[in-house]
Amino acid sequence: MIELKYFQQSDFNQLISWFNTPDFLFQWGGPNFNFPLTEQQLEDYLRDANKEHSNVLIYSVFDKELERVVGHISLKNIDRKNRSARVAKVIVGDENARGKGIGQNMLTEILKVAFNELKLHRVSLGVFDFNTSAIACYEKVGFTKEGLQRDNFKNGDEYWSLVEMSILEDEWNGR
Repeated sequence: MIELKYFQQSDFNQLISWFNTPDFLFQWGGPNFNFPLTEQQLEDYLRDANKEHSNVLIYSVFDKELERVVGHISLKNIDRKNRSARVAKVIVGDENARGKGIGQNMLTEILKVAFNELKLHRVSLGVFDFNTSAIACYEKVGFTKEGLQRDNFKNGDEYWSLVEMSILEDEWNGR
């Protein structure tokens, strides 16, 4: 069983410890973060988040059974007028917690926030096309592939393609 808790400065070192390569950090944070991840970057990331009517909610994922933080997830681009948002920065960072359904639980909990609390209509996300385990996880929760943005991000000398996915409120309610 997991619980989403607002991400805070006391969580910084745990999150930083999960990113030991530039590619892994880029896969999680895109071009908005530079390797090595630093407390200053996380302070900037958290600056306008988790406030009333904020357009960004950032969470640590606390595993009640293991009694520790095992992941991270955020809901960004919250648009209350158009009732939409985007899931981002998803990671099950604790290697001992992987493969146990934590990812699905994280997504279920963030979608409860999006659809049940914020009353949104649409939630989207982007995932690199080579991350097949994440794509399968998103599909299990109810996300649908919408398209592929080919060679959308440059990482070093490589281009990475992004799969766009979304879930609508009636799909969430009907699952």
